[in-house]
Amino acid sequence: MQEFAFNTTAGIQFAAGALARASFDELGAKILLVTDKGLRKLGITAGVEKTLNGRVVVFDDVEADPSLETLMQAVSVGRAEGVTGVIGLGGGSSMDVAKLAALLLGSGEDLDEAWGVGNAKGPRLPLVLVPTTAGTGSEVTPVSIITVGAEEKRGVSSPVILPDVAILDPELTVGLPPAITAATGIDAMVHAIEAYTSRNANNNPMSKMLAVQALDLLGANIERAVSHGDDLEARGAMLMGSMLAGMAFANSPVAAVHALAYPIGGTFHVPHGLSNALILAQVMRFNAPDCGAEYAELAPHVFPDISTEQGAQAVCSEFIERLTDLSARVGLPPRLRDVGIPEDACERMAKDAMVQSRLLVNNPREVSEADALNIYRAAW
Repeated sequence: MQEFAFNTTAGIQFAAGALARASFDELGAKILLVTDKGLRKLGITAGVEKTLNGRVVVFDDVEADPSLETLMQAVSVGRAEGVTGVIGLGGGSSMDVAKLAALLLGSGEDLDEAWGVGNAKGPRLPLVLVPTTAGTGSEVTPVSIITVGAEEKRGVSSPVILPDVAILDPELTVGLPPAITAATGIDAMVHAIEAYTSRNANNNPMSKMLAVQALDLLGANIERAVSHGDDLEARGAMLMGSMLAGMAFANSPVAAVHALAYPIGGTFHVPHGLSNALILAQVMRFNAPDCGAEYAELAPHVFPDISTEQGAQAVCSEFIERLTDLSARVGLPPRLRDVGIPEDACERMAKDAMVQSRLLVNNPREVSEADALNIYRAAW
């Protein structure tokens, strides 16, 4: 019998209008709201700020791929105000900053000691996360990724930073532009695919079940959500699919797609979801000799009309081609050159990807620096 551990967010609230009904009583008398200026300008945070009038301190300086400096600024604001709880409202960047702000404000521990897997000790402040995109699944994952220095991405992975409550409100995603809807949707698919095929020792039946359910929802709704952004049913399905994929990879960790995506985002500032989409097909082609049968199992959950009678490797190949076509249909650029990455950057990115050993160890097939270079070149 396989041994495994499964952790996820303790409380989940899913409903259109859920944010407007939230009281946040569990967060105490003074609350740090971590978000970004774009959401605040759109008025997304206005309801929370009104509800928490007199109790809220807003930190809205979170950027894409948040830096260590931004995190420490949030901690400094929270410490100066004596906050008793934290809300992270936004995409993965805001939620990642909120997680570690809650940890550092609650424990005072040294962040340098918390980097890595299972090193954060806590306690943290009470924490609520509210996603406004359907992609990262950060509201149910024990992971926070921060950019250190110019380009290096470091992570804290620990159940300690799972929030107390995740509030999933599809209404918050209705205003997402098509390009962001597409990139975050493919990102969620990558989470499910990598969780299902992860070689991590904790890959488990629950993660596999959640990954399959996530792909059912994401595959059926991504094109509708991109083309009809006001369709609340499609938006809700994408948000649910993203969350389920997050639960899956939180316990059966991601692998080479993410490892090779990080240098694309870190060096060239390509959004994380798009970075994953640009490299997905080539990593899957590389992995296919070792996990083609597993890819074939997933194929009909994204594309129900795919013929499964042609043999596992044929299904796997068709799955990869159809994922590539799907990415193009939702409007994402197909190749690294299309986002301004020069061909001569491939060697440096291959070297940088090798730093992500905590992810590469989960890949179905061992990846050398030469392999990574070939994958980048094929994606260029």
